[in-house]
Amino acid sequence: MTIALNVAVERYPIAGTFTISRGSRTEILVVKATLSRDGVTGQAECVPYPRYGESVEGVAEAIRAIEPRLQRPLSRQDLLGIMPAGAARNAVDCALWDLDAKTSGVPAYKTFGLTDLAPVTTAFTLSLGDPRAMEKAARVAAGRPLLKVKLGGDGDEERIDAVRRGAPDAALIVDANEAWRDDLLDRLLAAAEKAGVGLIEQPLPAGEDDALLGCSHAVPICADESAHTADRIDGLIGKYDAINIKLDKTGGLTEAQTLAMAARERGFRVMVGCMLGTSLGMAPALLIAQDADYVDLDGPLLLARDRDPGLRYDGSTVFPPDPRLWG
Repeated sequence: MTIALNVAVERYPIAGTFTISRGSRTEILVVKATLSRDGVTGQAECVPYPRYGESVEGVAEAIRAIEPRLQRPLSRQDLLGIMPAGAARNAVDCALWDLDAKTSGVPAYKTFGLTDLAPVTTAFTLSLGDPRAMEKAARVAAGRPLLKVKLGGDGDEERIDAVRRGAPDAALIVDANEAWRDDLLDRLLAAAEKAGVGLIEQPLPAGEDDALLGCSHAVPICADESAHTADRIDGLIGKYDAINIKLDKTGGLTEAQTLAMAARERGFRVMVGCMLGTSLGMAPALLIAQDADYVDLDGPLLLARDRDPGLRYDGSTVFPPDPRLWG
């Protein structure tokens, strides 16, 4: 039973400017994959990430290249052996989950092993900026229960203090996106502890994080750029306390489920995160979010417009997807 494939590149404007240590953006490009079989359609999206050597054109071509293999039965487990982890496989894998759910009438969350799909509380991200601007942004978002603060290295002590002044009651996650250096580590770890930060994401570059071995820290440290698939998780032991699972890194929900189980078995806390995408990119990750310690699925909240239908957000609470969207 063959599957027809359609690949489209779509643009969505960001509400303002989104800035991290690697640069700023005012729009996002997503690659959408649509799989159709016997009049039933499944869909998913991915966000190519240059940090991992991906481009929009390259990812779209990698998805199109799988089309001949769709002319005979293809399971999600088969897909793991055909495509490497990354954005392209994520789009195909999650589209297969959606197609299977719509074909069988069994919701994806049940196939995943869940008995229900509940709303979850997501972090809300504050872009990197000067301390004064970040304090102002924190005041605007102070009513949200969990803020994720983008950092950039030098000056991060002042940024952390400024955000804490702006949002004295919010729980904080800080995310350096690999921008800290060894000589900053002790000082910035102390600043995070002083401000009551609950989690520090990827302080050091992925290839230079051996400095975390034996590093004394009161605030848990989470691997992001260092954490991709389950077969590499043992290399994180002793460096990190948590891992950030993003479907665009794992190459889909199928591998993400395996990674989450492997992380729990090794005593890691689990964060589920996202690239900056639409509700279609967040929806599959909500299955991982059901058992996550930290949830960061705020992509649509940072866009000027989202898909219709999109996920429903009430403040920082995100609700399960409408089946017309995914799953």
